Amino acid sequence: MTRGPPSPAAGGGRASRTLAALLFAAPLMTGCVVGPDYSRPSVETPLGYRQGGVREDSPAYVAARKTGFREARPNDAVERGDWWRVFKDPTLDRLIRLVDVDNQSLRQAVANYRQARALVASAQAALYPTVIGAPSITRTGSGGGSTGTVRTSAALLGEASWQLDLFGGTRRTIESEAALAQSDAATIALTRLTIQAEVAADYLTVRYADSLQKVLDENIENFKKTAAITENQYAAGVAARSDVITAQTQVQTIEAQAIAVRLTRVQYVNAIATLIGRPPSEVSIPVSGIAKNPPGVPVGIPGDLLERRPDVAQAERLVQAQSERIGVAVAAFFPTVTISAQGGVSGLTRNGLFSAANQVWSVAASGSETLFDGGARTAAVRSAEAGYDAQVANYRQVVLAAFAEVENQMAALRILAQQQGAQDKAVDLSRKAVEITLNEYRAGTQNFTTVVTAQGLLVTNEINALQVRLSRFTAAVTLIRALGGGWDVRSLPSDSELKGPSLPIDRGGQAVRPDE
Repeated sequence: MTRGPPSPAAGGGRASRTLAALLFAAPLMTGCVVGPDYSRPSVETPLGYRQGGVREDSPAYVAARKTGFREARPNDAVERGDWWRVFKDPTLDRLIRLVDVDNQSLRQAVANYRQARALVASAQAALYPTVIGAPSITRTGSGGGSTGTVRTSAALLGEASWQLDLFGGTRRTIESEAALAQSDAATIALTRLTIQAEVAADYLTVRYADSLQKVLDENIENFKKTAAITENQYAAGVAARSDVITAQTQVQTIEAQAIAVRLTRVQYVNAIATLIGRPPSEVSIPVSGIAKNPPGVPVGIPGDLLERRPDVAQAERLVQAQSERIGVAVAAFFPTVTISAQGGVSGLTRNGLFSAANQVWSVAASGSETLFDGGARTAAVRSAEAGYDAQVANYRQVVLAAFAEVENQMAALRILAQQQGAQDKAVDLSRKAVEITLNEYRAGTQNFTTVVTAQGLLVTNEINALQVRLSRFTAAVTLIRALGGGWDVRSLPSDSELKGPSLPIDRGGQAVRPDE
């Protein structure tokens, strides 16, 4: 039995099926992926910190790994994300929480992440066909009167084109953009942690200023009492007029120092207002002195920094982004294949627009290959490889700097604690010296110069003791920040989240955390 040529209706049905098949098969028609597959670069990691902490080869750590139990992480004593709560200061807690509300630098970092997230979606779109609808209608006439004719023609056409990702250039681009988006998410965490630490440091400076103000005010009263003693001695004829003037000069000098402290406090309160995104007139901090000792900051093994510091995660994500660009450059050496299809109805409407005679369709495939480009593609590959090497070097340098920062702050806490002990003893001895020399001056067995020297030394030692105390608290804040502030690399959005429809961080307005 023989078959005749297909009817127009059959042809139109085949066109529709062909076009639909192309569209639905698009996500499945992918080939190999050229270029290097990414693996995290190796870094030299010490077994432990020179200044202390847990060692990776310690019996407890080794036993925990062998039994499968999770080793206690270095920042488990620091609340996840709320590291500042170790200072047990409600005012500090309130101020730092405002960073997420109105800090403009953090909002900028979130906006940059949202932009990177959109670039991932844009790169993903290249995996799918582009479909265009092109309807049109035309009405023409000829002649006039009763002999004239009017014709109406219409077209409902659809076009689809798709460049096959046979060698993975598009997929490499998607992976690169996803890694960049993860880097921007790490930047959010880094920005937040940096601002929080800056608020904490400024707040501690305000507390130091309050303590310094108290010390200076107490010394003003003491100096006034000394001035009264010199006036009595002068009136009794047993002291010189110069002693009275020197004592009065001491009072004025210390009062000038006390006035300068007020300016320092105002400046740091205003700095905090800027960091939390509020006008200075809306921010006030009650007066309260700085505590005696900072909280303890536990540390673990150096290898934990690779997962705990957002700047390390940021640098590592940039390495992958550049690695994927090598694959994009390599894919340019291979041919490109494009499939296109067109279908629909076009013709006069008087016989029915959707009649078999008006159905049209076409399917085409084309390919192209660059035969000569003067070495441009080779240069692009070399450039991508050089960029990768540069990012690897940057990643390793960031890791080394992280180790050094932790070591420095651990040493600072240890040495400053020793200095604090010595300085506090110096303060106690200075107070005894002032008491003895003042009594001797009253008795007429000591000159006033010795009293002035002893009192000046006491003020200097008290100020130095406060400065050391502030340095200890600042070192604690810096060490917590150097350890990541309770952050974890698992807070970064995963590939599946980035390539999905949305993320919690994509909510508008608030500079929310990527781990929320």
